[in-house]
Amino acid sequence: MKSLKLILNNARYFGPSWVFASINILFGTWAIYIPTVKDTLDISKSELGIAIFFLALGVFTIFPFASTIINRVGVGKSTFYGVLLSCAAAMLPLLAPNYYVLMAALFLFGASNGITDISMNTLVTEIEKKDKVKFMAASHGFFSLGGVLAGMGSFLIGPLSNPVLHMSIAVLLVLVVNFIFRRKYISEIAEKIENEPFSFSLLKPLLLLGLISFVAMGSEGAIVDWSGLYLKEITMAPEALWGLGFLGFQVTMTLGRFLGDGISEKIGSIKIVALGAVLAIVGYVLVLTTDIYLSIIGFALNGLGFSVMVPEVFRIGGNVKGVDSSKGIAFIAGSGYAGFLCAPPILGFLAENYSLTRSFVVLLACGFLILLFTLLLKRKKA
Repeated sequence: MKSLKLILNNARYFGPSWVFASINILFGTWAIYIPTVKDTLDISKSELGIAIFFLALGVFTIFPFASTIINRVGVGKSTFYGVLLSCAAAMLPLLAPNYYVLMAALFLFGASNGITDISMNTLVTEIEKKDKVKFMAASHGFFSLGGVLAGMGSFLIGPLSNPVLHMSIAVLLVLVVNFIFRRKYISEIAEKIENEPFSFSLLKPLLLLGLISFVAMGSEGAIVDWSGLYLKEITMAPEALWGLGFLGFQVTMTLGRFLGDGISEKIGSIKIVALGAVLAIVGYVLVLTTDIYLSIIGFALNGLGFSVMVPEVFRIGGNVKGVDSSKGIAFIAGSGYAGFLCAPPILGFLAENYSLTRSFVVLLACGFLILLFTLLLKRKKA
């Protein structure tokens, strides 16, 4: 909890951390309305999977240009401008009048989130280097906290009965806090280093980390996108419980990330990722029981398991010798969002042609895959 205290006691660290929360407040608010959008536009699971694919495609498309934008504009400014773009784009999917506009809206939402994602992770990496502190995992904890706030907002679905109004409230919350704290980070500029050509030899240390990021982020995105439908259609949960899988996932994700910096320091990065994979596997087994409450507990265990994976690989990727922090993080994030890009259409196809349960069997297999990658990473380090 040392890093959490650092963030809460110093506005220099709270400002960047709130950006992490902001992105997930917006994304999480969209996520809880996915079943509503599906029903309103009368689209199939497969079509929904393709639409969500466009969100990930938007994120992935911006990555090749992210490092150049960040270095030219400044990491602090690109972070703040990214938040503004994400706020504007967050309104678009809920305003979409048809399926094709939904795809375009999700692409723009994804692109806005993509530049903000790379910027905010680079910003934290640079501040860690300059101030010789560690708060990357706790910053990702704020990302999860944003998801918790969005998940709690699911209780407003009934009283508001207006998705656009609900998103407007979320956007207002994000904007007000970011405007208050923007001065604490907007002037930050990434440290210039002597770059070697970005060759395969430099990428080599990142490859296994990239594979972990690929599978972990694909799995995380799948749980966010499909947990509500799983509880609705497979466990036959009542409407009031549809958002609890997402909420449980985000609560334990938040807790794990606030504790992650300290645990990682004690047992090491590889062991904590392996432990996370084991917890995720147990969580999927509980989800696959199809019992309402065991499934919700399973989603919560998934959140605890995945909580530290991405922060750890981002931190390492931003500190590879001879590579700009923005480029290292862009590579890790690009690998992760490639998984995020592939997961929705694959799981949508499986759900449409087989069952949503079959999709979660595939996610269980992905948990074992991450465990395998950690063993390979340990052997490589040895």
